[in-house]
Amino acid sequence: MTSPVLRSSLALRRVALFDALPDDRLDRIAQACHWQSVEADHPLVLRAQDPGEVYFIVSGAVRITTYAVQGRQVTFRDCGEGELFGELAAIDGGPRSADAVTLAPSVLASLAPAAFRALLREEPLLAERVMLRLASLVRQLSERIIDLSTLDVAGRLHAELLRLAQAAGVAGNAARLEPAPKHAALASQISTNREQVTRELNALVRRGVLQKDGKALVVADVRQLADALALVRGDR
Repeated sequence: MTSPVLRSSLALRRVALFDALPDDRLDRIAQACHWQSVEADHPLVLRAQDPGEVYFIVSGAVRITTYAVQGRQVTFRDCGEGELFGELAAIDGGPRSADAVTLAPSVLASLAPAAFRALLREEPLLAERVMLRLASLVRQLSERIIDLSTLDVAGRLHAELLRLAQAAGVAGNAARLEPAPKHAALASQISTNREQVTRELNALVRRGVLQKDGKALVVADVRQLADALALVRGDR
């Protein structure tokens, strides 16, 4: 379920793409955007749809995912506050390449494809940032394809946990994931099933690499996780 939200250039400041723009320019962008408040588990974009708006996450979180023919969910990435998605179809005019669904109650601003392309032409800094973002996504997806093609379930899970730990912030040799990632979500990230993820997580707990702490999952030995992953990847 969605509901309208008042346009706000102050709220749009939370989007990293826009943080260098002057107030008057940001206000014009905010007025051009469509704003909405969306509940959790609400589909925003469907794969193979015609190109639509580019979304900016003012608050909340969105999962970029898709479903195989047999029904298995494959998750590409989760986007949080300050990020954007949907720019690929807006740039090349092709259909959507994945689904997008809210993970939590979210406030979103969005621009039509033509308005987004015009903005990139008018603001070279924004165009450069979008290019850098797309280059980063290509690198991430390339690394993920290699992992999916060459690593077993344990190795793929190690890689995903290490990514989550680095995103959460490593202090000393540990990182706290709160709330703990759901087993089904991890399975969709690494292209396996929930039961296999549960077995591998339990094995890491027994080895002391992971610890459960209430609703959080603590990566207690990030170095061991990284070393194990480097070994199976052939990096050392």
